[in-house]
Amino acid sequence: MRLIGQYDSPFVRRVAIALTLYDLPFEHLPWAGFGDVDKIARVNPLRRVPTLVMDDDQVLVDSAAILDSLDDIVGPDRALIARTGPDRREALRVCALAAGVADKAVSLVYEGAFREAPAEIWVERCRAQVLETLALLDRERSERPVEGWFGSILSHADVMLATMLRFVSEATPTVVTLGDFPALAAHSAQHEALPVFQTVSQPFSLTPPRS
Repeated sequence: MRLIGQYDSPFVRRVAIALTLYDLPFEHLPWAGFGDVDKIARVNPLRRVPTLVMDDDQVLVDSAAILDSLDDIVGPDRALIARTGPDRREALRVCALAAGVADKAVSLVYEGAFREAPAEIWVERCRAQVLETLALLDRERSERPVEGWFGSILSHADVMLATMLRFVSEATPTVVTLGDFPALAAHSAQHEALPVFQTVSQPFSLTPPRS
């Protein structure tokens, strides 16, 4: 398998962490979403990362869809999410909220980097979506004073939450201060200390489009 995308993306990173934990060998192609767009386009016309090229050359896109396929490969006993029931719904809910925050942070980055005059109404909307969702997740995480969202078992929810927190704190530091969300800050620190998170890691850097 070949995983396309840089590890400063929380979505690429969550896939790489799952591949590593699942002991699924893969080649990492650290192509940037802007600087290497022509390379990505030859594989994925959406020009988005993560893109996962399977061993049979099938191309998978969207981190949630990729993880669903990987979960199917390793089976329910190893998957980082419950197969059915309330725990599965809860994990998907948390993943969706965390992914949504990351998406809105990406919008803020692009708005500031690629527009001479950012649209104030859009910026304020994105800021509200990011901060209010983080506040919700912080309250909920504080009610679970355990290793992870589901106790000692690492889940996709834990990974998405942690990769999102690293991203928003580095990519939008004028918007997000992790210290304002103590339960999330503790979650981030705990997971970033894990070997797999340290191995699958890259500081955020915005690569502008090539002329």
